[in-house]
Amino acid sequence: MCGINGLISSELAAEQREEIIKRMNQCLSHRGPDHDGIFSEHAITFGHRRLSIIDLSAEGNQPFFSVDKRYAIVYNGELYNYRDLRLELQRSKMGTAEQPYFFSTSSDTEVVLAAYIRWGLGCLERFNGMYAFAIYDRETKRMVAARDRLGVKPFYYSYSDQGFIFSSEVRPILRSGVRKFTINKSAIGEYAMYQTVHAPATIIKEIKMLLPGHYLEVEEGKAVITKYYDINLIAPRRKEEDYAQCCRRVSDLLGASVQKRLVADVPFGAFLSGGIDSSVVVGLMSQVSSEKVRTFNVSFNEEEFSESKYARLIAKRFNTEHHEIKLLPQDFLKGLPEALEAMDHPGGDGPNTYIVSKATKERGIKMALSGIGGDELFAGYDVFRRMSQLQKKTWINRIPRYGRVAAGLLLKLKKKTAATEKIAELLAQDEIRLETAYPLVRSVFTQKELERLTTAADPLKRVREIVSAVPQNENHLLSSVSMAEIGSYLQNVLLRDADQMGMAVALEIREPFLDYQLAEYVLSLSDDLKFPHTPKKLLVDSMKDLLPDEIINRPKMGFTLPWTHWMKNELRDFCESNLRELCSRQLFHEKGISLLWQRFLAGDQRAGWSRIWHLVILNHWISSNSDYLGD
Repeated sequence: MCGINGLISSELAAEQREEIIKRMNQCLSHRGPDHDGIFSEHAITFGHRRLSIIDLSAEGNQPFFSVDKRYAIVYNGELYNYRDLRLELQRSKMGTAEQPYFFSTSSDTEVVLAAYIRWGLGCLERFNGMYAFAIYDRETKRMVAARDRLGVKPFYYSYSDQGFIFSSEVRPILRSGVRKFTINKSAIGEYAMYQTVHAPATIIKEIKMLLPGHYLEVEEGKAVITKYYDINLIAPRRKEEDYAQCCRRVSDLLGASVQKRLVADVPFGAFLSGGIDSSVVVGLMSQVSSEKVRTFNVSFNEEEFSESKYARLIAKRFNTEHHEIKLLPQDFLKGLPEALEAMDHPGGDGPNTYIVSKATKERGIKMALSGIGGDELFAGYDVFRRMSQLQKKTWINRIPRYGRVAAGLLLKLKKKTAATEKIAELLAQDEIRLETAYPLVRSVFTQKELERLTTAADPLKRVREIVSAVPQNENHLLSSVSMAEIGSYLQNVLLRDADQMGMAVALEIREPFLDYQLAEYVLSLSDDLKFPHTPKKLLVDSMKDLLPDEIINRPKMGFTLPWTHWMKNELRDFCESNLRELCSRQLFHEKGISLLWQRFLAGDQRAGWSRIWHLVILNHWISSNSDYLGD
């Protein structure tokens, strides 16, 4: 796990490029404290910051070169099947021109490069891992870059007359000085609606994000992007196994995924919330790890927010070395500036991950496993239940639209909540189906509410595009929703936060639920095997010998912080000052923001903390990076 940078420009001298990459590397020092490297020739310069996880020797430092020095690579991530590929690459095949590759290190970096040398971009079809890398062919002057299938590792880039520049984070590009950068005003509405900007766009107009499952080629000043993997193409199984067989298959695939992710030459642990997903991961780790698993949980004095008793139960069951981190409001307040400073791209949920990542790293851990992805694969969120209910109510579309609009207005008058506002807007759609319903169900505001806050040009557009690419099958609705979740919330909120906040303290986070082979299998199964009336029943039944009843039957809480209390007390001045400044930027309407804040303070259910905090974060992020932004 590392940080990568690069610049291709025939307009800049080598000394200029190297100075830029040095600055960019310094911006990524938190991602890779173990080594700082630069390679430069012709019109290209690569930079790398290393966090040593596999092969800790200096021979694994980057930029890394092939034996003949023709190819150079900068690589961020982990290739979980690198040992199998290494064995294949060490063998020659009878009747082919393939020659054995002689490895000089035990790193997965060299395996990635050797695989590219042998199979070209076809190597991507063989990789199982999380990665973003760039390879330069010094003979043809061609660079290729790629991002993993499910978008665990980021790859940001900017293309202009000055050349092509890329990085593992937004801020190194922003601070590179190669061009002027501006806030992406057309994405402000989308950010307000979803607490993020969906790839390929970012909060910066001139910086893009390479989509998951895509590779990029730069040659002779031209950049071409190609898709090599699409999770939306996972087809339903023609002949499904019986339920017991499905459970065994899920158990085998998830167990193998956890085992592959325990390969490391450094101390490792796991985040343990006490929920089903993290408990499953810890249980499987304990079965295959040769040493006691180290687990980490954040707890609060506010018992209604704390899951610690469940985490302690799992820790005791699997005899882990458990670390419970007690968090007080004043502790969080004291550490908040540091957490916000670590935020590479604004969002609504990052500080949560930062807190547990920092506490984990401070106890000597360099790599931790997480339960991210379990809800998306196994229908754990409420959005799955809602979409399933809508599918059963197709008769609603037979009611004239004016009748549905009237019903929505009556509902809002009867009960003034954020939920009824969304239901009313959903009823007003020309036709209620997945493509029109999902973007509304997943949004923070309704479109009418957003109009009071900002002038936004179709803030649902990108999410509609993501959902429209999802296959529609009445027996596989849950898989369709899973694909929508993966393409929107998972990749653009959860995984972005996990990467930027984990790497902010040089902690590598691995997600066993996001093994693509496991994901493909679960997504191929029909709804009747996933039991939508009981969230995550397929996962629970697959792990029935692993989880105690107290975990299976506990209420779902999720990892959160007592934001409502803090924002009305300890963080009130911070929130109010940032909201005032945000309005002064003319990105939002002052009257609408003021009304939203006053409703929040009054306890109005239509103005929960999650509708405000990400707006506070947005202004703070802009202020922190204002020196590098133009009008």
